[in-house]
Amino acid sequence: MTMDAAVRDTDRATRLARLRDARLYVCTDSRSAQGDLPEFLDAAYAGGVDIIQLRDKGLEARAEIEALEVLRDAAHRHSKLFSVNDRADVALLVGADVFHVGQGDLTSTQARAVLGPDVILGRSTHSIDQALAAEADPEVDYFCLGPVWETPTKPGRPAIGTDPLRALAATARKPWFAIGGICAGERLAKVKATGAQRIVVVRAVTAADDPAAAATELKEAL
Repeated sequence: MTMDAAVRDTDRATRLARLRDARLYVCTDSRSAQGDLPEFLDAAYAGGVDIIQLRDKGLEARAEIEALEVLRDAAHRHSKLFSVNDRADVALLVGADVFHVGQGDLTSTQARAVLGPDVILGRSTHSIDQALAAEADPEVDYFCLGPVWETPTKPGRPAIGTDPLRALAATARKPWFAIGGICAGERLAKVKATGAQRIVVVRAVTAADDPAAAATELKEAL
């Protein structure tokens, strides 16, 4: 094995180990309205968030790269993962740990052709059939299933409820995350009751007055 190959294997192994341990995944925009992206990222990671994805469709590529560089630095400081959504070219430029795609985005083969073998690849799924397809895809490292409840972050997408989570929890071997309208309290308890062990949230942390405390509450409940 060459030195370059050994480094790649180590990088992927480290990322996969962190993915396996991950329980709390947060999606955030660039927080341009608040002007506090570095502070928010440090607070979220310190509070227990394992993966943070920047998802801001309104950003031009250069601004997205600048925001992702801030995210990358925060992730490295906290020994956590950071994720790029949708744009493989941007993911390549910033050295993303994780690249996440939707059902209509790049195929896993296309993503690997651009990004290589080391990046963690995730996919959004919205039904059991889609989840099982992601489970069977050898290039997909994890997937998300939802929305469990309707959410303004995905307007017009119908909720799937908790039954698919229960069905998936009984069979899935890859890491997977429940997503959509999940927050601390009764909803998180319902998700946990299905056997799901990992969640993705947006507003539950990004809209909190104290993101670190909100993240800690979710992580401790998980």
